[in-house]
Amino acid sequence: MKYLIIADIHSNLEAFQTVLDDANKMGGFERVWCLGDVVGYGPDPAACIKMLQELKPVCISGNHDLAALDKIDISDFNADAARANRWTADQLSDEDRAYLDDLPEVVWQGDFTLAHGSPRYPAWEYITNAWTATENFKHFSTPYCLVGHTHVPFVFEQEDILVNEGYLGNGDMLVLGEKRLIVNPGGVGQPRDRDPRASYAIYDSDERVIRHYRVEYPIGLTQEKMENAGLPDFLIGRLGWGI
Repeated sequence: MKYLIIADIHSNLEAFQTVLDDANKMGGFERVWCLGDVVGYGPDPAACIKMLQELKPVCISGNHDLAALDKIDISDFNADAARANRWTADQLSDEDRAYLDDLPEVVWQGDFTLAHGSPRYPAWEYITNAWTATENFKHFSTPYCLVGHTHVPFVFEQEDILVNEGYLGNGDMLVLGEKRLIVNPGGVGQPRDRDPRASYAIYDSDERVIRHYRVEYPIGLTQEKMENAGLPDFLIGRLGWGI
C-alpha cells in the first residue's frame, strides 16, 4: 500500500494539484494522510477543501484550520497571517466549516502517529531542532510520528538518549527500521526552506520506505490570484522565495 503524505496545503490549489499529478507519475498512491493546515495564506481555501475531500483522506487539523473557525486566538499570528486568516474565514461555506470542524488534532495509523505541530502540542509547537524532538519522543508510543507546521522537510531519529537530525532533499529515501523517527514531509503550499517547489512524501508500506519529492508548480498563477484577492504582499512574494 502506498500513502501520499502531505502537509500545509495552505489554500494553494496550483501546488496541491501539481503534487497530486506528480505523485501519480511516481507510481501513484492508494491513500492520503494530510497533516493539517489545509487553509490559510493562499487564495483557494474552498477549492482545496473540496479537492481534499474527494481523496477521502485521513486528515488532522492545523492551527490555521482552527483559526479559520475562530477556535483559537489569532493574536499570536503576525499581522499578515491574521489578515489572511480573516479573509479565509469569509470564503468558507457552512459545509467547508463543518469539514474542518470535524478534523481531529491527532490520529494513529498503524505504526504512525499523525500530528500537525507536534504530538506534545499538536496545534502550535514547531519541531525545529533535536532538543524539541527529544522531548516529543516522550509523547507518542508508535515507532514513527509524522508532523508538518514548519514547512521544512526534516527527519529526527532517536538513538538511545541521542536524537540525530537531518534535512530531507528531493529523492531522499528513509528506510524504516527499529529506530524511532519524527518525519516532516515539508509544505505543499508554502515551503520555507528556500526552495519554492512543493514538497511531499510517499510511504510504501510493503517496502517499508518513505520517499521525499519536490515539484515545480505555476507559482505565478497562485500569486496572481492572491493579488486579485487583496492578500498581503509579503505572503505573495514569499512563495517565489521559498521562505
